[in-house]
Amino acid sequence: MNKTITVFTPTYNRAYCLPLLYESLLRQSSKDFLWLVVDDGSSDNTKSLVQSWIDDGVIEIEYVYKENGGMHTGHNKAFENIETELAMCIDSDDYVPDAGIEEILKLWKQYGSEKYGGMIGLDIFSSNGNVVGAKFPDGLTECKYGELEYKYKAWGDKKVVYRTEAAKKVKPYPVFEGEKFVTLYMALVIDQTQKFLCFNEVFCVVDYQADGSTINIFNQYFKNPKGFSHARTIEMKFRTPFILRFRSAIHYVFTSILSKNYNFLKESPKKIMTFFAIPFGIVLYFYLSFQRNKQRDISKYVK
Repeated sequence: MNKTITVFTPTYNRAYCLPLLYESLLRQSSKDFLWLVVDDGSSDNTKSLVQSWIDDGVIEIEYVYKENGGMHTGHNKAFENIETELAMCIDSDDYVPDAGIEEILKLWKQYGSEKYGGMIGLDIFSSNGNVVGAKFPDGLTECKYGELEYKYKAWGDKKVVYRTEAAKKVKPYPVFEGEKFVTLYMALVIDQTQKFLCFNEVFCVVDYQADGSTINIFNQYFKNPKGFSHARTIEMKFRTPFILRFRSAIHYVFTSILSKNYNFLKESPKKIMTFFAIPFGIVLYFYLSFQRNKQRDISKYVK
């Protein structure tokens, strides 16, 4: 059955919250979508749960299993399998508004074309319905993803709907031995050749879990320094303005120290910028190490 959009969900041991997403997909006013569940090596009952929904046959679902490698590898696997015109990631702890798919497809049919890398819409909190961050300025119809915060003051998480053909041109996220996290930067790369349509319409309802990557980003630095270093090299090349590229260079130095990569200056895509970022990166290393140790000390007394 041909569909226009794939909703893909990389998931790891999230069987306890997947039903909320599934139920939201059942409520969609448009059924012109495929739900692709990428199981990142779950040890819970994710497989049997999703299979029961496939057997019900109410919506079209595909299930793909892979060895555990982290969220970014789930994205890689998803785009290996996606064949629809559009693709949107909805995390296992989030869900789609009842008319979300219909609204997305209507906007794309009216405004979309090969000129764009996709569309960007709003996230709202499930707890109160408030927009995550800030809306787009009135009258803004297209933009680069990397310009949202500094140029348009549209800060906070946004939901990207990718034109699949544009997404597949981006190299897969790399895999680093012993690490399972790389910051998702696909939209930033697409920025270099195409803009995104942007709408003040709700594409996703979010409910950040205590075990989610968004909340645990601080600890992720120490667990996945090579992944963060790689993402910072992308940001140094593509982010604007200069101050954001320099901030990425500082983080690149910090994460290179964490991973004991002392060839970081030679490997940097922006060597002069990185050279001047070294003192700040060293300070950041000691500061965040101190904060982490402080948290560990506190946790000893918290039961």
